[in-house]
Formats: sequence, C-alpha cells, structure tokens
Amino acid sequence: MDILKHSGLGKLYWREVIDVLKNIIPVYDKVNSVISLGKDNDFRKQGVIKSIMPGNVILDAGSGYGNMSKTVMENVSTDVTVFFYDPIYEMLNKVKDKISMGDKPFSFFLCSGVFESIPFKSNTFDAILCGYSLRDAMDLHIAIQELNRVLKKGGKLVIVDLGKPDNVVCRLLVSIYLKYFLSILAFMVAGKRGIPFRTLYGTYLRWPKNQELNFMLSKWFSKIEFKKKLMGGAIVVVAYK
Repeated sequence: MDILKHSGLGKLYWREVIDVLKNIIPVYDKVNSVISLGKDNDFRKQGVIKSIMPGNVILDAGSGYGNMSKTVMENVSTDVTVFFYDPIYEMLNKVKDKISMGDKPFSFFLCSGVFESIPFKSNTFDAILCGYSLRDAMDLHIAIQELNRVLKKGGKLVIVDLGKPDNVVCRLLVSIYLKYFLSILAFMVAGKRGIPFRTLYGTYLRWPKNQELNFMLSKWFSKIEFKKKLMGGAIVVVAYK
C-alpha cells in the first residue's frame, strides 16, 4: 500500500490550526454538532460504550473541553481517572465548567502538550480517547507510536474523527461538503465566528484515507475495529494494544 511518507499537518500548518481553534472556542461545540449532522455525540458514545471500564485510567488526548470523557461518565461510569491533555490552555481551563458531575466520584488532572511528545511513562493508561483530535497531529506516524507507547498492554485506543472515504465518489462528495457547505452551515449557526471552521477542510486534505489509516494503526496495534459512518466521512475506531 502506498502510504504517505509524511502524514500530519506539519509544524507550520499545525500552528495555524491551533490559532483558529483558540478563536472559535465560544462556538466550537455548537458548530461541531451542526457540521457533523448532529451525530458527533452518538459517534463518541459508540466509541466508548464497550471500550471503557470502571476504574480505568484514561488519557483524553486532544481533549479540548473533555467531550469524550464526559461521554464516558454519562454512559459508562464516573469511577475513572482522566488526564485531560491538550495543547490549548484556554480549552483545558474550561474543562471544569463543561464537566460537572456533582457528588459523583471523578478524579482528573489537566496537562498540556502535543501528540508527538506525550509526557507520561510507557504503559500508563488503560485507555486513550481521541475525539476529533488525532487529525490535528503534526506528524501522524510519531503520534500513533506515542499513543501506543503510553498505553498498557491490552489497552484500547479509541478514535472518533472525520473519515476520508476509500471510494472515489464518496470521497468527492465528502470533500465537496467540507469545502463548500461546511462554511455555510458554520456561518448560519455562529455568524462570523463560524467562518474559521473552513480550516477543517485543510486538515481533512492532510488526513489519510480510511484504509491507509487502518494500515498505519495495524503496524502498532494487534487488533483494529474500524467502523465507517456517513459514507466513510466519519469513523469510529477501537485499536487494541
């Protein structure tokens, strides 16, 4: 299989994407829900429902506000320890506001960094969650290696993200939607604040096709469950170490 030698955003474009994400914080959840046709939470739930167990130590990688972990606590258990990990401090600072579990037990830590250099010892986590975040890695090959490194033997990597269809026609349709209709929907929902969401199309262009991503993961993980949604334009992946 002809896998791209360099998959990922690269340092320069990564910085541009991070700047955009900082600016759209107030409308991020609202627009993300609309452009995913209201399926974002459903896909998160499908990813975590059978992958996370009570007592798990979890790395929410590229956590943003912590929507993936919130899905765990609402649908699996609050008896988990979560390390929220994101390069954007402004998003991490809003985790407490977005996730309020009252008197239910919930241990968490906030830490900032990138996929390519995760500051934890090897074999640390029972599960890693990547909700609409792995696509923003600077170097996807290194990111996958790092995620594998900090995951315990038998642990699970859960990826919920955009998909790039293998079928040419489906890929064209998804590309047209992201390039043209996404901006329109974002503007309708959030006004001028939604316009920067068009950057999403650039991250999609640099994202490997579904079959290529599956192959990349298979180099580091023993078993891959790869589910394609919306004609392959969305994916729910569970990779077992």
